Amino acid sequence: MMLRQRGSRPSGNRLRALAGVIAVAVVAAPLLSALGGCSLFNKQEDYVPDAPADKLYNEGLFLLNNKKDYSGAAKKFDQVERENPYSDWARKALLMSAYSNYKAQKYADCINSAKRYVMLHPGIPDAAYAQYLIGASYFDQIPDVARDQTDARKAITALEDVVRKYPDTQYAVNAKKKISIAHDQLAGKEMEIGRFYLKRHDFTGAINRFKVVVTQYQATREVEEALERLTEAYLALGIVNEAQTAAAVLGHNFPASPWYKDAYRLMKSAGLKPNENKNSWISRAFRGLG
Repeated sequence: MMLRQRGSRPSGNRLRALAGVIAVAVVAAPLLSALGGCSLFNKQEDYVPDAPADKLYNEGLFLLNNKKDYSGAAKKFDQVERENPYSDWARKALLMSAYSNYKAQKYADCINSAKRYVMLHPGIPDAAYAQYLIGASYFDQIPDVARDQTDARKAITALEDVVRKYPDTQYAVNAKKKISIAHDQLAGKEMEIGRFYLKRHDFTGAINRFKVVVTQYQATREVEEALERLTEAYLALGIVNEAQTAAAVLGHNFPASPWYKDAYRLMKSAGLKPNENKNSWISRAFRGLG
């Protein structure tokens, strides 16, 4: 059996470029607030301007914004926290350290600082941004579908925490968009493996992978192909009822899809028609979505 292809998956670089468009405004917001002395970091006029912590903090801001020296800025903010551990400046510097490391693409350092912030200051509004930085750091490390997708799963977990704990924030809105992209990435990984099995006539192995897409990633673009591939695999095994159901569910939910046209041709070539079995796992997975 010849496995048909409909284009390649986007590379990890392309995925990150798409996500970058989503993230720019949200990632920049805390920095703008810091410079303006607004809500993110509270009022600064209560502190003595010449205090060491104040001086170090402002040096960090200068490196961050004027010099674009993100690693140097992170070191300044870390120094603020290290030398003034119980001050309000330490709290502000910890979040700015996370942000600076994010800009420097030092994602492990960003995650560590952001996790500490969430742990030490869970009730402060800025904790929403710290949690978002954790998810964004994992997200930006998502590779192409040919590689391990551990970071995609970690990104989803961290970003779901943003949505669950801080639903009314701008970060929750952005997190949902990233979650959707990460889900598509995980679905793409399952499809890649499923195609591999299908090409080698391991139809049971292929079905198990396509089943994950149909049951867990119905909102992704991969689900249409998954249903068509299920039609192929079940027909190859002679499990006619499931093949007919996969084609029927595909046609009901995505009637204009080119994958449905392929599935319908398969049915016709076998002398069959799409016919949904309401007791099939495929039908149950889509029940109420049509």
